Amino acid sequence: MRLAVPLETFPGERRVALVPTAVAALKKLGLEICVEIGAGSQAGYPDEAYAEAGAEMVADRETLFAADIIAQVRTAGANRDGFQADLARFKQGQIIIGMADPLGDASAIQELAARGVTLFSMELIPRITRAQSMDVLSSMATVAGYHAVLLAATKLPKMFPMLMTAAGTLTAAKVFVIGGGVAGLQAIATARRLGGIVSAYDVRPAVKEQVESLGGKFVEMQLETASAEGQGGYAKAMDEAFYTKQRALMAEVVAQSDVVVTTAAIPGRPSPLLITGDAVKGMPPGSIIVDLAAERGGNCELSQPDTELIEHGVTILGPTNLPSEVPYHASQMYAKNISNFLHHLVTDGEVKYDLEDEITRETMAARDGEVTNPRLRDILKLAPLEKAVEHQAANSEEPPAIRLEEDDSKPDAQQNSNENE
Repeated sequence: MRLAVPLETFPGERRVALVPTAVAALKKLGLEICVEIGAGSQAGYPDEAYAEAGAEMVADRETLFAADIIAQVRTAGANRDGFQADLARFKQGQIIIGMADPLGDASAIQELAARGVTLFSMELIPRITRAQSMDVLSSMATVAGYHAVLLAATKLPKMFPMLMTAAGTLTAAKVFVIGGGVAGLQAIATARRLGGIVSAYDVRPAVKEQVESLGGKFVEMQLETASAEGQGGYAKAMDEAFYTKQRALMAEVVAQSDVVVTTAAIPGRPSPLLITGDAVKGMPPGSIIVDLAAERGGNCELSQPDTELIEHGVTILGPTNLPSEVPYHASQMYAKNISNFLHHLVTDGEVKYDLEDEITRETMAARDGEVTNPRLRDILKLAPLEKAVEHQAANSEEPPAIRLEEDDSKPDAQQNSNENE
């Protein structure tokens, strides 16, 4: 079987689905690897590195898409315009693996299903121990949480650490991280390494120990959070009364912060509003908000996707694709996730579909002309498949997890995530 890695076409996307070091291991599975010329160049992986690793370099995209398996960073709803341009190239029986924003744009999954392909949407990887090495949302959330703090540090008119100098003592910056998933925890760790005084909040009380282990102070609010943790340990979406009270309490902490990083995103649904315009007004002039949930409305009332704006003297950033800003290591992590998933699927050069296996079953979004995932069929208002898997149906009843694009992110965002989300 031939595995193809196309050049990503989403505007500003610099990642690549496989890096050269992944080629040799996949060839041992019996796969032939072909890579579109220039696919890895923006991430720091030249064509020569792929060729030396044993991949065939292909100049013609039409030829590339004749492969049995296509591995992408963004496909379907995660790259709407580029997906439409490539749609006619997909063929019956082909396997597509990548981030597809299934909960945000299920109609794109339906279009892909109509081509007769089998789609594995990597955002649907179940959160179980043996699937951790395939969890792209956690990998990309790690990068996003790290880079969000670096963005804040470059914009803040203060330095993060406390410094005692001959010219006087400089007080440390106060950083408040909302969300204790993968992105949030990485943001906490990065802010602490830079010398900031870090506090964090999450609706799940169990996160307190993780926050404190990284040197952060866990902010406790007088809220009923017994039902705030859902399936797999993710935060659950709560009702509006809960969020109203939460916003009021949150404003008190936000007003004392120099930097606020928010990471609460819900795949396929608007992000919960946590910071109001009035709360922003109460922040010190020159403060920074980095809203990692901006793609779906944002956790801050004033944030806008991929926009830097200043309101009430506060700079508000709404990045939607931070992993692409660190493409070398983001691609390395994503490629490892994809490679591990392929090792799970492929035996002796052939893809084996074991629908009794949770990883295969839950990640599969389309096959044989049908959208197969029950949650996606529900979004599309399609009748249940006669042979729908009971485990999928049960999981579809669970409220969406708060994670970054996961993202949290839902890449990715355009995605948004062990989050996070």
